[in-house]
Amino acid sequence: MERNPTVRRPRVIPVIAAAATLLLVAGCSSDGDSFARPEDRKSSSGKPGSAGDSSSPGAPSPTASAAPKKGSVKVERTLTTKLDSPWGVAPLPGGDLLVSSRDTGKIFKISADTGKKTELGSVPGVAAAGEGGLLGLAVSSDFGSDHMVYAYFTTDSDNRIVRMMYDDKRPAGDQLGAPDTIFKGIPKGAIHNGGRIAFGPDKMLYAGTGESGDRGLAQDLDSYGGKILRMTPEGEPAHGNPDADSVVYSSGHRNVQGLAWDRDKQLWASEFGQDTWDELNLIKPGKNYGWPEAEGKAGKKGFVDPLEQWKPADASPSGIAIAKGSVWMAGLRGERLWRIPLKGERPVAKPQSFLVEKYGRLRSVVATDDGGLWVTTSNTDGRGEPGKQDDRILKLKVS
Repeated sequence: MERNPTVRRPRVIPVIAAAATLLLVAGCSSDGDSFARPEDRKSSSGKPGSAGDSSSPGAPSPTASAAPKKGSVKVERTLTTKLDSPWGVAPLPGGDLLVSSRDTGKIFKISADTGKKTELGSVPGVAAAGEGGLLGLAVSSDFGSDHMVYAYFTTDSDNRIVRMMYDDKRPAGDQLGAPDTIFKGIPKGAIHNGGRIAFGPDKMLYAGTGESGDRGLAQDLDSYGGKILRMTPEGEPAHGNPDADSVVYSSGHRNVQGLAWDRDKQLWASEFGQDTWDELNLIKPGKNYGWPEAEGKAGKKGFVDPLEQWKPADASPSGIAIAKGSVWMAGLRGERLWRIPLKGERPVAKPQSFLVEKYGRLRSVVATDDGGLWVTTSNTDGRGEPGKQDDRILKLKVS
């Protein structure tokens, strides 16, 4: 059963609404570039670094003088290899991982013990092209009783979210039930399809979207593009949203790729910038994060500045996770893992980079029950330089 929710305008302050009208006009023109930066292309930064490398020139300055101890990263093992265009990763109860293949539309289960790959099935209707395809995955907060797996993907007409019942008693390749479309109408494009989905501590489903290359959509309050959405597991506006009749939770985003909550249940999001700054944002309901009026720490009235920023060559961020009191952020073009130590609502030290150019482009980061991380590479998506073992999932011990 498909549901096609009606878009309803969230409450916003007048200055933002006025800006949105102007930006819609500007966003329809093409300047030849500009918003088509291949933000997750391979880095050309030069010499490889080593685990424990400090951040490269152009990284943000420290946000506090009293820095915590320097972190460390150790690759404990390679869980599995030879994955095809892995994108979304969702842990199952018990520790095994579900992984989506962007280009094939297939979902696999990876054993956390042995690395064995089992194909669960394919998501029908996936139209893989450019940065679109089968993207984010999430497992229901009530998976133990409903066995639901959620997927965000690109079709011929839009980006949408479906849920499917997972039955591991069925034969491999036929373990996913028919998809139920819970939400559709998210703008699609060759670039900036967003795609990360996750259930929050409140058991609501959050989705990070992109503006699909049409910059004005991020400020267009009648569009789902360039937003973070918050909805019930059935795809309806969640109680407590800025507007009771809307799924829009925050606006003014270019291309949200990572979502994670800290111990205080605060939502953090990573976001591709254009040519100047990539961002790590602390998300507050109803706030506007500025794109395309502002990029990075612009200090413009009415918009929320990021808490940290990076030059695109050093980051082009994708997934994030929170472990050991820090945000851990995967870099695509930057080919590295960033650590951002937190205290409350603020980073408390200069970000550190690890695994610099050792494993290529990094896509997804997932916290493990023992305080470590799963990290996936992204070298088979057409923009990397895959080796014989790519793509792979790494198990990291971090501190």
